[in-house]
Amino acid sequence: MISLTLYTTAGCHLCDLADDILKTLVDHYSLTIIHTEIGDDDALVERYGVRIPVLKFPDDSELGWPFERQDIENKINHQQA
Repeated sequence: MISLTLYTTAGCHLCDLADDILKTLVDHYSLTIIHTEIGDDDALVERYGVRIPVLKFPDDSELGWPFERQDIENKINHQQA
């Protein structure tokens, strides 16, 4: 099982698009998606406020928007290699 963190905030339509992409990958790659609301933490707002959605991988690397399904798959496959 691979855990990915999606940094997001309420009302973010790009975050919704990112989540839709992730939903297509969950079963295929046995993913757990942790949705992290940045609005609850000033440090996260400072770090991600203008970059969300941002997807964080187990190796602490990040993929910032815009990204596509293939970008995520490439990162996952690299993690598993």
